[in-house]
Amino acid sequence: MLQLASSPSTTVSHLAATPNPAARLVLAELSAGLTVAQAAAAPKLFQLKWTLGEEVVVKLLVIILRAFVDSVRVADKPDAADILEMADTLAQIYTHDSVKDIILALKEARTIGTKFFNALDPATIYGLLNAYFEKKARHLENQHLDQKTQAISQEAVALHQLQQAAPALVQSVALMIPASHPNARHLRDKLTLIKQKYRRGLLSVEQAAQQRQEVQQAIHRYPRPDWQPSEAARQQITRRHQQATRRFAEKLGIENPKHLGA
Repeated sequence: MLQLASSPSTTVSHLAATPNPAARLVLAELSAGLTVAQAAAAPKLFQLKWTLGEEVVVKLLVIILRAFVDSVRVADKPDAADILEMADTLAQIYTHDSVKDIILALKEARTIGTKFFNALDPATIYGLLNAYFEKKARHLENQHLDQKTQAISQEAVALHQLQQAAPALVQSVALMIPASHPNARHLRDKLTLIKQKYRRGLLSVEQAAQQRQEVQQAIHRYPRPDWQPSEAARQQITRRHQQATRRFAEKLGIENPKHLGA
C-alpha cells in the first residue's frame, strides 16, 4: 500500500476514482487483530508527513477511504472528489493519530453493524471517525487511571514494607560497633548474649530492648579533647599509683621505695 501511495506515476485523483481490490485485501490483512493500543502506538500522521511527505500521507488516506467506500454495499456513495476532500481534511484534523487509527475506525464501523440506509455520505464517515476517537480517548484515559492506581498501590505496599523494616534497620545502624572501639569485643559478646537469651525466652521484649539500649549508650563515645580530671580525681589517681608502687617494692624487697615515687 505504501508502495502504491509513493509511486510518482499514480495520482491522487486516480486513486480516488479507481476501485482497487488488492488495496482492500491489504487493508483487511492490516486490520486483522488490530487493537486500539496498537493503533495508538503506531506512527502519527504528522510524523509520516515529516518522513514520507504530505502528498504520500494524503494518498494513503485516499486508498483507505476508497477501500471503505467500495466495501459498503449501498447505492449512493461518495465520489472521487468527496474521497479526495475527506482525505485532505483527515490529514489536517487527525495529525496526532495514526493511519492504523483510521483503518481501525472504519473496520469497527462495519463490524458493529452500522446501518447506512442505502446511502453513504462524507458526514456519515466523519461521524463514524469521531465516535471512534471519542472511544479511543476514553480507553486511553481509563488505561492511564488504571496505571496510576496500580502505581499508587505499589507505592503503598513499598511504604508499608519500609515502615515495617525501618525500626529494625534503625536499630541495626545504632548498634553498629566501630572496630576502633576499645570495648568492641565485649560489646559484641553482650549483644550476642542478649539475642540468645531473648530467643530462649529468658528475656522479655522490654528487657531485651532495655539491654540493647544500654549497649547503644556504651557504644557512643563522646569526644573529650580538653578533658582534665578534677582535683579530687587527681589525688585519687596519685594515691592509687603510690599504693601500686609500694606493693611492687614490697614484692621485690626494696626497703625505701621513695625514690620510686611511693
